[in-house]
Amino acid sequence: MKKTITLLHTSPVHIAPFKALAKRIAPEVELIQVVREDWLKQARKHGLRQSLMEEVAATVQKSKGTVICTCTSLCPAAESAGAIRIDGPMMQEASRIGGPILVVFALESTRKPTMELMNSALLAADQEAEVVPLFLGEFWPLFEAGETEAFIACITTAVRHAVADHDIACVTLAQASMAPAAERLTDLGIPVLTSPEMAFRAALDA
Repeated sequence: MKKTITLLHTSPVHIAPFKALAKRIAPEVELIQVVREDWLKQARKHGLRQSLMEEVAATVQKSKGTVICTCTSLCPAAESAGAIRIDGPMMQEASRIGGPILVVFALESTRKPTMELMNSALLAADQEAEVVPLFLGEFWPLFEAGETEAFIACITTAVRHAVADHDIACVTLAQASMAPAAERLTDLGIPVLTSPEMAFRAALDA
């Protein structure tokens, strides 16, 4: 029986990368991609209100196959309804590696769910590690404007500076939109973790 994975996005920019990812590692999988830009707008404006959480949960529950929520801001609501949160497997791996762990994010609405997840992963792994948050909100308008190359270049430069200034053992690029920066940071000599492929492989195993 063919496996189905449903992806819940808040930006259409994620459609092509996940399509390419699926084609590369699991071409037999039926991939369903749903984009709800309005969800992120609501989360940024009002936070995770009960009405939004219920709408996200209802969508997860009626979706086909294994569901991955690719929006970090909405992951707590989606996970509570049975979805895989895109950053979950990545944070588990970071907790295994240990710290100091640099956690990079570019949306204020992702700060709380991201940091809570990192701390929970460390607790579950019985690991004590310093967590260093790096907020790069000044670059998010580039992503929103479709200037992906400039966005990734800025993320890459900021991570390099942060690693140079701190004794970092591991970098987590907390949002899927940042994933391409990892390819430009391989010379750092430390793990630079991204979420899309790790979450997709977790969905394949689910």
